Amino acid sequence: MIPESMASVTFDGVTKRFNDGFTAVDKLDLDIHDGEFMILVGPSGCGKSTSLRLLAGLEDADEGQISVDGQVVNDIAPRDRDMAMVFQNYALYPHMTVADNIMFGLQVRGTRKKDAMPLVRDTAEMLGLGSLLGRKPRELSGGQRQRVALARAIVRDPKVFLLDEPLSNLDAQLRAETRVQLQALHQRLGATFIYVTHDQVEGMTMGDRIAVMRDGVLQQLAPPKELYDHPANVYVAGFIGSLKMNFVPVGIEDGIVKASSFSFPVPRPVQAREGILGIRPEHFSERIEDGMPSLPLLVEIVEVLGSDQLLYGKSGTDSLVARVSAQRNIAPGDTVTLGLEQQSVHLFDRATEQALL
Repeated sequence: MIPESMASVTFDGVTKRFNDGFTAVDKLDLDIHDGEFMILVGPSGCGKSTSLRLLAGLEDADEGQISVDGQVVNDIAPRDRDMAMVFQNYALYPHMTVADNIMFGLQVRGTRKKDAMPLVRDTAEMLGLGSLLGRKPRELSGGQRQRVALARAIVRDPKVFLLDEPLSNLDAQLRAETRVQLQALHQRLGATFIYVTHDQVEGMTMGDRIAVMRDGVLQQLAPPKELYDHPANVYVAGFIGSLKMNFVPVGIEDGIVKASSFSFPVPRPVQAREGILGIRPEHFSERIEDGMPSLPLLVEIVEVLGSDQLLYGKSGTDSLVARVSAQRNIAPGDTVTLGLEQQSVHLFDRATEQALL
């Protein structure tokens, strides 16, 4: 099943304020390509779900325009925007069978049941629901209910799929399995997916590009690897990555970055004199090569993670977390010397929190 149409989506200076004066979305500029898997990510209250609801027509924009394939949709009713939304709670009708839930949207549009059933069966088979069409939602697992909600969206053949935290009610293993299924579904349909999540792991593993939001403002838009390698500011750097980045206050003087227990030359000139050094736990080196800056880490806590272990400790006055091989026998109270992979560190202006490197 391949959609007859795909869609590009544009937010142009879109702002949404609620009655209490709270600005949920602030001058959002965002271009989403035909067939793209776009992720909107950020903590609760950052504006990601409101942006999705604005696109769906469930909220009205106070400023700016929203366009689909070049057509402004601000004044178009939600049912006429040709979008399908999958909610966090799946919004299934408990008294209806799986088949009736899937075909509900088609029947609302006037499709007769006998005409809808072949499409319902095909879609159900694609999502592994073929044997469940006669069941009620209460007889399904969380993962099965989530797939029913997806099937209901797919049969409508919409221009855009809107997914608002669809995996948040699933356990960790099922979330991981469903992430893979959603990526395969996106590739099969070739449709435009816009996916909201607070889980940066979902974003990093699923999205073609990720829009990181904070307090209604878009912080950075980039492919996952670019966000990881080149975060625009401290906020993005701290949000992206399966292990939280270490942040160390540093001085910058005569081309030298100085922390409490180590220093190294800045790769290129920067204007700031006070900075924040960002080091991911996985970017410490156990093998110290010539010219590599090093630092002592007084280990306080050790967490073994199979082939790796996390070392929590102090280097000078700075608290750090380092990820190293579990083959080394390290215990709390030990002091280990770690190298710093300079090409992987990040330096931010302490005043603006914007990236310097």
